[in-house]
Amino acid sequence: MSNETSSRSVVVIGDALIDEIHDHAGVRELVGGAALNVAVGLRRLGIDTTLIAMVGEDEAGGHIREYLSDHAVRVIASDAPLGSSRAIVRRAANGEPEYVFNEAARQRSIRYSDEARAAIADAGLVAISCFPFDAAAEVDALVDALADARVAVDPNPRLGMLRDRVEFVRGFERIAASAAIVKVGADDAAVLYDGDLDALRGRLREIGAAAVLATAGAAGATLDTDAGIVSAPITPLAGDVIDTVGAGDATLAAVAAGLVSDSPTARDEWRVLLLRAMDIAAATCRAEGGLLRTPESSADAQRGVRGS
Repeated sequence: MSNETSSRSVVVIGDALIDEIHDHAGVRELVGGAALNVAVGLRRLGIDTTLIAMVGEDEAGGHIREYLSDHAVRVIASDAPLGSSRAIVRRAANGEPEYVFNEAARQRSIRYSDEARAAIADAGLVAISCFPFDAAAEVDALVDALADARVAVDPNPRLGMLRDRVEFVRGFERIAASAAIVKVGADDAAVLYDGDLDALRGRLREIGAAAVLATAGAAGATLDTDAGIVSAPITPLAGDVIDTVGAGDATLAAVAAGLVSDSPTARDEWRVLLLRAMDIAAATCRAEGGLLRTPESSADAQRGVRGS
């Protein structure tokens, strides 16, 4: 897979689902999924975006399609014989979300039509998130569809969907080894490896990833590239942190947008890209849900509030 850029469009491959949220306010439904969040986030950053995901011909699928249409994201849907994916989300005692996935989500599958392959071939970048890397047939089909595409990948394993950790790592590293950038977080290191995020960053660079973005929550993030290593803290913004769920997806969207817009090569260029990604992640955390926000859009939303 090549690291050459052909256009400013991005194709995102992965999950799209309904989050059924249970909390003190009752039960409500939000359109979500890591890949969907990345796709919508990219579009909000001005990038033409296509999402390739499994979406059912059911009421939930209708909501997913409508949401993507509202955000001007093109969707190429794979068949969903078990209907659309759904996650029941509750907060654990420590405040972190816990997910229970339906059978459609656990058995998710993506196949690549001629339309999907054409979109991939035309894209400047293909971003992959929350993909079933532990299904060898799915990885084989993905590799075939990608051909020589420039790739960004986030393993984003979900315990409720993870069937075989060893196979998942094998499939993920098969893609990561020739990726333009790999995003991994502390949770990924804990679920898939031994929990050492710095060691995981080194391993991914060693097997061939051109760049690795390692995110460590409140500790910020590090970008490891051929130009050098740069780190950045979480950006301090006004307002309370409401929901951290979409922060990783927003970070990946911000970095992917920077790769197709600016193609950084020098260390200072990577630093600028990382700082912008931290700005966007911080803004996204100041509202519920996975919808990407920027510091500018958050400021606009607050105009007229408290005399602003």
